[in-house]
Amino acid sequence: MTSVVVVDYGAGNTRSVRSALRRLSYESVLTSEPSAILDADIVVLPGVGSARSAMEHLTSTGAVTAIRERFSAQRAIVGICLGMQLALDRSEEDGGVAGLGLIPGEVRRLSGGRVPRLGWQLVTPVNEAFYFAHSYFADTPCATGFSEEVTAIVESDAFIGLQFHPEKSGDAGLRLLEQCLTRA
Repeated sequence: MTSVVVVDYGAGNTRSVRSALRRLSYESVLTSEPSAILDADIVVLPGVGSARSAMEHLTSTGAVTAIRERFSAQRAIVGICLGMQLALDRSEEDGGVAGLGLIPGEVRRLSGGRVPRLGWQLVTPVNEAFYFAHSYFADTPCATGFSEEVTAIVESDAFIGLQFHPEKSGDAGLRLLEQCLTRA
């Protein structure tokens, strides 16, 4: 059986992510223990929360080093919303926060329109609608239908990041999450 670790750093959607994993027949463990992060077949960095708080927790538990080692070894990591944003070099959130540095780029605050952005948006070129809930975005080239284009999906080596919430995006979200897990 595939071992999945959902990294516990105080994110608000761990329960819904683990529920989605169960619906896809994956059992998961919620932990920030470095050895579990290194030993798992797949690691999921969930989202919903503050970049500073998340990075402080990951640093204090030793998880930052384990996640970076995992990435260097090209072992599967899936980031969801804040989990994707944490993979970048830096975030403007909370007055500026260093990220994990797995993906080049900076996380910037959304401008214009209603913030936070909540709701369903069509993601190109996947051509499916997914549920977004965010105030910040990864500054990389990809698009959604919001008033400004934001990165919806990033992939680098064994890391796949999703700005939206597949666990809250119905059947389309579960299908895409399954693809990420089997591809990672």
